[in-house]
Formats: sequence, C-alpha cells, structure tokens
Amino acid sequence: MSMSEGRDGRERLVVIGGDAAGMSAASQARRLKGPGELEIVAFERGHFTSYSACGIPYWVGGEVPERDRLIARTPEEHRSRGIDLRLRTEVTEIDVAGQRVRARELDSGAESWTPYDKLVIATGARPVRPDLPGADAPGVHGVQTLDDGQALLDTLARTRGRRAVVVGAGYIGVEMAEALIHHGFEVTVVNRGREPMSTLDPDMGRLVHRAMEGLGITMVNDAEVTKLLTAPDGRVRAVATEDAEYPADLVVLGIGVRPATALARAAGLPLGAHGGLLTDLAMRVRGHEDIWAGGDCVEVLNLVSGQEQYVPLGTHANKHGQVIGTNAGGGYATFPGVVGTAVSKVCDLEIARTGLREKDALRAGLRFETVTVESTSRAGYYPGAAPMTVKMLAERRTGRLLGVQIVGREGAGKRVDIAAVALTAQMTVEQMTALDLGYAPPFSPVWDPVLVAARKAAAKVRAR
Repeated sequence: MSMSEGRDGRERLVVIGGDAAGMSAASQARRLKGPGELEIVAFERGHFTSYSACGIPYWVGGEVPERDRLIARTPEEHRSRGIDLRLRTEVTEIDVAGQRVRARELDSGAESWTPYDKLVIATGARPVRPDLPGADAPGVHGVQTLDDGQALLDTLARTRGRRAVVVGAGYIGVEMAEALIHHGFEVTVVNRGREPMSTLDPDMGRLVHRAMEGLGITMVNDAEVTKLLTAPDGRVRAVATEDAEYPADLVVLGIGVRPATALARAAGLPLGAHGGLLTDLAMRVRGHEDIWAGGDCVEVLNLVSGQEQYVPLGTHANKHGQVIGTNAGGGYATFPGVVGTAVSKVCDLEIARTGLREKDALRAGLRFETVTVESTSRAGYYPGAAPMTVKMLAERRTGRLLGVQIVGREGAGKRVDIAAVALTAQMTVEQMTALDLGYAPPFSPVWDPVLVAARKAAAKVRAR
C-alpha cells in the first residue's frame, strides 16, 4: 500500500505547475477518474492558472483588451471539478524515493510535505535573464507570466519617456517590439545574431529585418549587451554594448527561455543536452514509472532530424497534458514528437517556419537542396494580393521535404501548416506538387506559393 492510499484508499496525483501542461493533465485525469477514485493536488506558485502566455504580448500591446481573456480556466473552475489547487505555493523539493514533495506557501512561509502515488512535473520555463550589471534594475522586464505582463503594463502607464530597448529578436522580442510601438514608444531591438528571428535561416531573417525597419523599429544586429546602465534613482537609463549605448526609459528582455528543471535536477531525474527532462512516448520520465513531465520543462523528439530538441510552445504543452492525464488516469496515449512548426507576426508581417533550417539539417548529417520563391497571397490581379517569400529545403537524392520558411503579409503565416502536414507524412517535394489545395482568386494564386516552391525543389532534386 502506498503512503497516500493509507489515508482513505484513494490514489493521489500531485501536479507541480498550474498552467497549460499541468492543468491539462489534471483535468484529463479527472475526466477519467472521479474524486472518489483519484485525489488530485496541484501546486502553482503564481496567482493564475491555465492561461495563454503566448497572448501576453497582444494583451500588453492592446489587441487583447483585458487580462482575463487570456485565462482559459480559473482556479475556482478547477476546484469545482474536484482538483485541490493551491496557489502561491512553490514546490521546493521532490523526494523520489519517499514519493513526496515539499512545498512552501509564499505568503506565509509555511512548509509541508505532500505524499504522492503519481507525480506530474510541469514546471515550465524561466526567462533567460543576463548576468549583467543593472539587469535587475527597475524598468527592466521579462515577459513570461501574467504577473510579468501586469508589471510591464504598470511600468508603461507611469513611464514618461518614450524610448524602449528590446534585448533579443526571437519570437518574444519581435512581438514585444510591436506591442511597444502600439504604446507610442521609439523602439530599438538589440540582437546578438546576424539577423532577427534565429529560428529562420539568415537570408529569411533579413526579410524580417527590413520589414521591422520599415515599421520604424531600429535594428542593431551582431551586438552583445555588456551592461544595463542606471540613473541616480536606480532605474534603467540605457543598454550598453561594446560599441554603443542605447538610451532607454524601459527595457524588455526577449532573449528566450530555458527549461525550469532545477527541482528535477536536484531530484536526480534525467535531463537532456538542452537541460529539459527526458521522457518516453507516454511522457513518463525515463526510468520512473509513476512520474510524468510535460510542457516547457521537457525535450521532445524532432520527427524530421530524429534528434531531441527543446521547443517551448503552448501547443505542445496542451498536448503533453492530454497525454499525461490520459495515462495517469488509467488510459493510454502517446506523444510521438514534433516537426518544429511556429508562426509569429510583427505588425502586418507574418513569419512562419516548420522542419529544419540549413544548420539543423547539416547538424543532423543531411544533404539538401534549397529553393526560394517569391509569390503573392492571392491571385495577382485580385485586390489585396500581398507579397510572400517561401524557402524550402529538400533532401538530396530522396527529395524528402526537410523544412519550409515563409515571410510575408496577410495570408502568409498559416500556409506553413501545409508543410507541417507534409513533414509529418514524410512526403517528398515531388508528392507535394500534386496536393489538392483549395483555390479561388481571393485565397491564392492558381499555383499556391508552397506548391511553386515544391515544384522548383523537385526539379532541383531531379537535376541532381
């Protein structure tokens, strides 16, 4: 008999983390087993549960008018379904041998141990905060949680100056640059890479660079931040690189995130090369029958390269939670892996990618051909047709699709889903040319841009 079964005969499922993966797991387990069979205890150190972190830049920018629209399910709704949800409570230790976790109430400081029969680790990610002078000064913000978003909005409301610097030019960086433009700030983006959006190849990132400058954003590439300078009152006043200083009344850190796995590491659980937890197809932590992990704290299999990858996205976190909850609730489900699809925007520019970049393919030992085509989102003669650039990678000899990147205006971004399906089905570019896609002049040219790229890639593979 387990430690927690001795109380009333029920199994206890403990969940660490109350956002997408954790609460999806708890909710799915509850659907399969009622409160009389399974007790569920969930710990969340913040004030909110089940919210869209991906929506925070749009809330800050004003497209989403209020915070509560980002919350899919409130703590009260979870509790009404028989989940013992404990907010403002941080798990500080996992005792794997003793099957228990130690938690601290953040407001009172009280600590206690909670036994478990089954454990879900959904601790998410933590923003990369540079270990630099001034990084913790007032006016410097990360954007990871709803609390972070509220803190940034509060600062925006009381900041008199209108100069903002965003450090980093990945998804968070470009989305926050847009949000700050909406607030009337002069925005400078300082980026250590050759071009913005390192999830794209540099030639496609250059298109994003040009478009951002066209929106009035100052792009500073190949620049390493060395320190954040502060005013006599302690607030941030500038961002410094080796070559220059960029005045700032406000700084947003968009450098990215790392898996929050300090708890798991201390407990001796297996971590991968990127620092994320390693799981099997059922999302069980490898070597541990009754511990699962999902969301931004795990590594996933890339189905194109066959290598483990760190991909912190809400789409995966929700799927992980469904799989974990099904298995923890006595059912069976698996998560096979990802192809690496992501989409973003900065103002009216849409940015999308799936599969492998050139450097990913080289790292995996693949040889490939690339093609880049320029087309439009609709028939060229139809009003509103907007330019679009599509880059495609195909494996040499076999013609297997390896990756697609798209940069364009309205109607460009979601076209990446065609490629995502083709990658999952392991299609060749030759096979893609025969795809029966929807056509009418308001929606696409008679040859969709993705199919034009596939046709050119197929011709290049054949010519080889």
